[in-house]
Amino acid sequence: MQVNLSVRHGELSDATQQVVAEKVERLRRFFDRINAIGVTVDLANDSHPEVELNVSVEHLPDVVAKAAGGNVLAALDAALHKAEQQLRKLKERLIDGHRGGGHKAHPGTGPVA
Repeated sequence: MQVNLSVRHGELSDATQQVVAEKVERLRRFFDRINAIGVTVDLANDSHPEVELNVSVEHLPDVVAKAAGGNVLAALDAALHKAEQQLRKLKERLIDGHRGGGHKAHPGTGPVA
């Protein structure tokens, strides 16, 4: 799995970059077919940095999660939470086939004549 980190309007320390990479790699626990994760940190607003995650999943649409927080790590945690929820939902759809019981009339279960 490939992790790409980019920063807009500033720089992150090496220690922060390492923490970001470690936290992002944990998404693998929720879905095995992740090819790459793109992390974009926007430091334009010092008081509320924004983090955007773009998770590329094999043969499926990308998962995108964006969040802002008091600092970079808080924004990252919020974005990770959103991405985790989306990945869980995606995996659930794949496993269940997104088939519900519905209200279809089954043959032989209609009113008695």
